[in-house]
Amino acid sequence: MFPRVPDHHKPNKPLIPTGLGVVYVVISAIYLFLLHFFLENGAVNNFNLALTLSVCILFGGFMGLLDDWMDLRWRYKAFFPLIAAIPLVALAFRLPYIRTTITLPFFGTLNFGIYYYFLLIPLIVTVTTNTVNQLGGLNGLETVCPAIIMIGLMFASGQNALLLTIPLAVWLVLAFFNFRGKIFVGNTGSFAVGMTLAAFAIISDAKWCLLISLLPYIFNSSVILLNYFLFRAKAQVSFDGKKLYSDHRRSLVTIITYKRPMTEHQVVTVIAFLVSASTLAAVLFQQFL
Repeated sequence: MFPRVPDHHKPNKPLIPTGLGVVYVVISAIYLFLLHFFLENGAVNNFNLALTLSVCILFGGFMGLLDDWMDLRWRYKAFFPLIAAIPLVALAFRLPYIRTTITLPFFGTLNFGIYYYFLLIPLIVTVTTNTVNQLGGLNGLETVCPAIIMIGLMFASGQNALLLTIPLAVWLVLAFFNFRGKIFVGNTGSFAVGMTLAAFAIISDAKWCLLISLLPYIFNSSVILLNYFLFRAKAQVSFDGKKLYSDHRRSLVTIITYKRPMTEHQVVTVIAFLVSASTLAAVLFQQFL
């Protein structure tokens, strides 16, 4: 049913089904539409939140599916998430608890006013989706780490955690099989989960929690982009049949494996630990914000 691609980090490069992220997109959208239906007459705006989050996940899945089909260049797909920011902007105008102010160290509290909706929200969506999509390529890496951040956001969001109950459960199942090297979620999955994190953080007013949780992702993307734009050099990890290693430092993965051969699962575990640490710090920070 699903196309198969070679797993370059396994002996003999076995063919693995890819694009299983569509399972996450479909089930999550159905669940959120059902929430919209059953909570429509509720006293809170959960039905609006569910509908908006489902639209964002569908947008993210579509962008990833298009990339899987056409293998788009980064210069084009980097701006795709801006389209998915439209329903978030529309919803943010209607939520009374959304703050347009951000407290920054040394600068104090900055009020972005109307620019929060048209500049900051699209920026959050674009950065989150692209950085999550860039940190992948190893079994479990593109599924386990986003699951950790998703759990952290649920802890920081209060009653809105209901929105991610089924999406998280589906994603954890996919992460289990992905970590074992049985499936790939593809760009469909990575774009969809990136949109999930960005949209949920915005509608739950957990922007700082998301930003701190994403620090390993942001570091990885910064290193990749700096090496590409300054030296036209791309990150690439080598596989000797048993372990991964690199002779350069152009991404988070190549920094970890630089002259230090490690198994694929060891690399994923190290990065998952870094994401867990940043997510824990984010949740604690959100509690005292």
